[in-house]
Amino acid sequence: MKIYITGIAGFLGSHLAKRLIDLGHEVSGNDSMIQGDLENLPKNINFHKTDCCNFDEMSKNLNNIDIVYHCAATAHEGLSVFSPNFITKNIYQASISVITASIVNKVKKFVFCSSMARYGFQKSPFTEDMTPKPVDPYGIAKVAVEDTLKLLCEVHSMDYNIAVPHNIVGPNQKYDDPFRNVMSIFINRNLQNKPSIIYGDGNQKRCFSYIDDVIFCLEKLALDKKISKEIINIGPDEETVTVNELSKIVANETGYNGKPIYVSGRPQEVLEASCSSDKARKLLEYKTKTSLRDSVKLTADYIRKKGTKEFIYNLPVEIKNNKTPETWIKKTI
Repeated sequence: MKIYITGIAGFLGSHLAKRLIDLGHEVSGNDSMIQGDLENLPKNINFHKTDCCNFDEMSKNLNNIDIVYHCAATAHEGLSVFSPNFITKNIYQASISVITASIVNKVKKFVFCSSMARYGFQKSPFTEDMTPKPVDPYGIAKVAVEDTLKLLCEVHSMDYNIAVPHNIVGPNQKYDDPFRNVMSIFINRNLQNKPSIIYGDGNQKRCFSYIDDVIFCLEKLALDKKISKEIINIGPDEETVTVNELSKIVANETGYNGKPIYVSGRPQEVLEASCSSDKARKLLEYKTKTSLRDSVKLTADYIRKKGTKEFIYNLPVEIKNNKTPETWIKKTI
């Protein structure tokens, strides 16, 4: 089949592309390169350097495509409170451009990668039957895309599924981004003999998904015709860990002996965030194959191989006041 992936030079998109090529599909895709890396691109793909907001170009790119995976996103939930214009443009406007271009080109199936941010402050583990209650611009934009996608697909007869992966880690993930990817930030700093920086008291609870465990589920969401018009959480619910505990696991893996630095918490941060995997187990045969500690080791091995990096502050911080993290303003991560 002819499959198109937005954000194909990014972390999730590049892994998905490789898997689909291995399965014998013809894969193409685009990336704006705001966060993508050409080194992530597998061979044998048709790559377009296109911003998803460019509807005319996306309409050309999607000619004769059977399936679209929309993975592209400025997935910066915390930053969205301080850069709402930048983040929501690259979530909502970009997504509607891709959805519209897909409908125009009579794409058969559309898989949208949403976010656990859809659940907000509700009690975890989050289940798909919960009413979305996002608490930041990023989550609000993701839910708005979900609602618009469902409406347009109903009107124009395009099949769809919505994936809700969460806290994905592994090779190809950006580890020089100071605004997101807490595990990679910890590893990158500790390998440079620098302390982890923790926002708040570190008792925030998270689950982390290793990339290989997620890709199989995304594959089925597009290729299994029986799975249609579903919203499905993808990722583990067995190993919930606090940020403090994660810091210790990373320090043990990297050999770092110092203590973390604690700074003020970030506004609107969800303190307990984990998703139930029951629906994914039932419909997608989801299984957690990679433990948290193995995920840390595999991610650390990748960063060791590539080499540690200084953090790159290439995204705008639009609102700067006494609530904006000093680490972002002073660029001290």
